[in-house]
Parts: sequence; structure tokens; C-alpha cells
Amino acid sequence: MKKIKLLVLCMLIFIVGCGSKKVKEKELTNVSIVLDWYPNAIHSLFYVAMEKGYFEDEGIKLDIKYPANVSDPIALPAAGKADFGLFYPQQMIMAKTQEDIPIVAIGALTQGPLNVVVAPKETGITRPRDLEGKTIGYSDGPLTEDILKTMVAEDGGDISKVKVLDVGFDLLSSMITKRVDATLGCFVNHEVPVMKEKGVDVNYFYPTDFGVPYYNELLIVANSKKVKENRKLYIGFLRACEKGFRDVKNNPKEALDILLANQEADQFPLTRGIEKQSLETLIPIMEKDNAPFLDQREEMWEENIEWLYDKKITNKKINANDMFINLYKEI
Repeated sequence: MKKIKLLVLCMLIFIVGCGSKKVKEKELTNVSIVLDWYPNAIHSLFYVAMEKGYFEDEGIKLDIKYPANVSDPIALPAAGKADFGLFYPQQMIMAKTQEDIPIVAIGALTQGPLNVVVAPKETGITRPRDLEGKTIGYSDGPLTEDILKTMVAEDGGDISKVKVLDVGFDLLSSMITKRVDATLGCFVNHEVPVMKEKGVDVNYFYPTDFGVPYYNELLIVANSKKVKENRKLYIGFLRACEKGFRDVKNNPKEALDILLANQEADQFPLTRGIEKQSLETLIPIMEKDNAPFLDQREEMWEENIEWLYDKKITNKKINANDMFINLYKEI
């Protein structure tokens, strides 16, 4: 009889436990984030936070989406079709200037730029003025052209002696096939290790070292109206992200394992060696001694707004405080 009572009690505990779990799952709020590209090293923190249950701890069930086009990470949150996106500050300023979309940056994944000029070492290109008499490939239209002009002029070079070629997404192959001598638009944490993996030694330098204003390369953006309506949810999201980043920083090998298990192998297969190098490059950029993870500076926004206006890329100046909010301070 005692054994039967014990068995019944265990069954009741199991049933109640399952019921509690279902209730907890029902209480989770479904939210989505649109990445800037397919999963790679910089996205590790999201997958780690999901794996460790950090989003669930905040009452969040996260759905990670990939962009169908480059504007999706900002356009979908603006339209209320996604909750978060990963986007770039200069392009965000341009979008906000052209149309007052309800978007705000709530955190920065990097405390500095990732975009670099890359050139095979055999070209002898180590700085902007070395581009004279050379061909440089790019993929981002007028903005990239103005970045190039700023760099070359700042370094004492003559932009009229630099040949430019729009190579679209073929930044790497155009260098490997020697269609161009260098490219602008590669990321230091991705294309640089990929080139090395392919046996091509490269030099690279940052536009921000030659007159282009400093910036946080990748931002977490959200619908500004929704942030006001449910501030607690967005703070909870960032809290989970911050925990995910701590785990990536403290145990990059585990983070890499989790990332590789979540890669989109059919569309963008990852290589362990490249993503390992990428994480090693990213971690010191994602948080610095004077710039905490997720932090944004008002001066960064002001300098980029001013630069874009001076270059006539934008036709008006917007208020820096309308661009961002440092929600991480409320975590």
C-alpha cells in the first residue's frame, strides 16, 4: 500500500511539474530579431543566451530571422513586423533623415568599427595614399565613395588617381582574381581571416584612422514607439544579451560550439578556424575599458550626423538624442 501511495504521489508531482512548465511556456512573449546576415561569430551571444535560457528567464521566446535584403533589419522593426534588428549607424542616420521612421538604437554590439580597406600584401598598399594608380572595389554606393574620398584626402593622396569599381558582393573574389587591388567594405573579423585561410596574406587599415568619424559598427535597433510602450521587455532582452556576451567572453570555445550547431549550413556554412579567429578579433572590440558592452556615446552620433551632412549625403541634421537610448544602464 505504501508503495502504491508513493507511486501516486510521484505521478502527481510529475503531472504538476509538467503543467507548471506548460504555464511558464505560455507566459513567454514571442519576439523576433532580424540579423544583419546569416549566423556568424558576432551573433554568438544570441545563440548562447538562447541555449542557456537567459531569454526565457526574462519571459522572452526569441525567434531569429535572416534578412531577405539589406534594409530588413531596420525596415521590419519600423513596420512592426519584427521587434529588433541589427543595423549600422551611418545608414540609420541616412534612413532617419530621408524618412522619420520610428526606429531607435537601444544598444551597440561593438564599441568600434569593423569595416576596413583590405589589400593583398603583394600590392604594397598599407594606407589610403597608396591607392593612387590602383583599383579599389566597393559595394555600397555614394556612402562608400565619400568614405574613400575622405581617407585619401586626409592621407595627402589624390582621389582622381584612384580607380573605383563597384564589385557588389564579390569583395573577396575580386581581390583573389586580381580584378581589383584592394576593397573597401570588408570586415576585419570576417573577410580578413577568410583571405588568410585561402593563403592570401593581406594588409588592412581602418577608414576611421583617416578622417572618417568613429562609430559603433553594429547596433541593436527597435521600434521607438514599442520601446516606450513596453520598456521592461526591451530591457529584459538586453539583460539576456549581456549575459550571453559574458559567457562568450569567458568561454569562447563553448560559444563557438553553440554557434556552429546553429549555423545556416546551406546558405552560409561556417568554418571553425575562421569563426575562432573572428571571435578573438571581436571580443576586444565589443567591450573596451572605457566603453561597456552595449554602450552608445552621444558624441559618436553627433560626429557622424555632422560628417554625413557636410558630405551632402544627407540634406539636414537630425537630433542625436532621437537616434539612440542607452537602455543598458537600466539593466
